[in-house]
Amino acid sequence: MMYFRYVKKITVPLRLLILASATASSAMAETPLVVEMVTAQSTVIERSISLTGEIVARDSLSVSFPSGGRVDSVDVQEGDFVAAGTVLARINAIQQEQALRAARAAVSTASADLDQALEDLRRQDSLLERGATTRVARDAAADQARVKEGGLAQARADLDLAQKALEDTVVTAPDAATVIARHVEPGQVIGAVQPVVELALGNAVDALFDAPESLLTTAGGFKTMEMTPLRHPDQAFTGTVREISPLIDPTKGTVAVKVSVEQRPAGVEYGDAVRGSTIVSAGAGIVVPYSAMSATSQGPAVWVVDPETMTVSAQVITVERFETGRIVVKDGIAEGTLVIVAGTQLLFPGRLVQAAEEVDQ
Repeated sequence: MMYFRYVKKITVPLRLLILASATASSAMAETPLVVEMVTAQSTVIERSISLTGEIVARDSLSVSFPSGGRVDSVDVQEGDFVAAGTVLARINAIQQEQALRAARAAVSTASADLDQALEDLRRQDSLLERGATTRVARDAAADQARVKEGGLAQARADLDLAQKALEDTVVTAPDAATVIARHVEPGQVIGAVQPVVELALGNAVDALFDAPESLLTTAGGFKTMEMTPLRHPDQAFTGTVREISPLIDPTKGTVAVKVSVEQRPAGVEYGDAVRGSTIVSAGAGIVVPYSAMSATSQGPAVWVVDPETMTVSAQVITVERFETGRIVVKDGIAEGTLVIVAGTQLLFPGRLVQAAEEVDQ
């Protein structure tokens, strides 16, 4: 008896609660929800691109020794301006000097041997005229003279090589230039053709940037760039794209872009970091604020409004890319569609809405 009495007590309030809930839901559905909405429009999409690079020489030259050895001295510093013929560095030349002395001695010996051979030939000619020797002996003396001539020619060639090897222990500037890098120090052992000093020939400079490969393909590239040195942000200057590398850096996935700097501001030197900015056109498309973004089981979506009934529905979209503060829509909504950008967390299909602008009025 107590059991039936208990069920009766909780059944009556539960029915009242269900009825009250249904009444509240019906009233919510009939009351428009105030939301913010925008009209989707097709606009020209412009992207602001900012890259960081450095000032480099347009024409540079790496100077090296033809042979290896121990560095005796490096006679220039980075930033030095050098004239043509200026000594840049030296390597230890003891072996080359010894080889040169030996080559000179070999030339003296070969020259003396040739003189002796020619004297013997003249004596054999004189004896042959008087009949005091044979033709065989005279021809043997002539052959010996020719051998000594060849030995002298070889010794002189070796001397030239030794002199060249000694000269190669000193590297000089081939033309007037600016030292932009110093790769070795005194006492260091280097190999043949290892870079020692890097020179900038002339005064022309470029700005070198590592641009993402996607930027050059999806954004249509760019032709000019506004640049400012990081050390002197008030000194702005303009550059024109001069060269785009056809190769992609396998480690960074970037492409080297060289921007020609026609008028370099005062105080901007080789190696200075610069920030380059430009605006590129990415074509026309539909852009909506990021706050309109929602999701369904099929993927990204936005809430759209039927202008006749002012009810909402979730529309699946394809996102082309995300940008700061906005979404570029590839397809899913057409131009002129009403899209809700604020209040989406309270929406469900068929919900009646009202624009916040109408409420304010």
